[in-house]
Amino acid sequence: MGDFWSVPDVLAYLAGSWDVDRTVRDLASGAEGTFIGTTVFGPLESSGRTEESEALLHYESGTFVWQGTPRPAERTLRFLRGQPPGTAIVQFSDGRPFHDLDLRSGRHMADHPCSADLYRGEFTVHSAERWRTRWQVAGPVKDLLLATEYRRR
Repeated sequence: MGDFWSVPDVLAYLAGSWDVDRTVRDLASGAEGTFIGTTVFGPLESSGRTEESEALLHYESGTFVWQGTPRPAERTLRFLRGQPPGTAIVQFSDGRPFHDLDLRSGRHMADHPCSADLYRGEFTVHSAERWRTRWQVAGPVKDLLLATEYRRR
């Protein structure tokens, strides 16, 4: 798939603001949607003190258009420093586990079981200013492809 840009420390790389452009395709029906917005990776505050080097709060907001209908959309995730150093553990905002993230080679694959469906993610880094995610969701409930481009603001 091409050359990838290695990231020695995922939290340091992600910190800051990113423009987000996502396409969502329902593979069963052929319906498509788009999300345009911003993701900010900022300090995750815990117990009244900032743990900037150990965790980031991922806050995404924008407009999701599905079948011609625009609506506001947002989500929050937590990125915690992982082991080995330079990696991260991604959690939902309530602390439930989502997936691990290791971009030291510039590419990472992750799985997340969600009820009876399986989310299979691919993360690729293309430069200091651009990275992508691709989630294939398969199962009895969902059959989706979500492709996201992030560009540093």
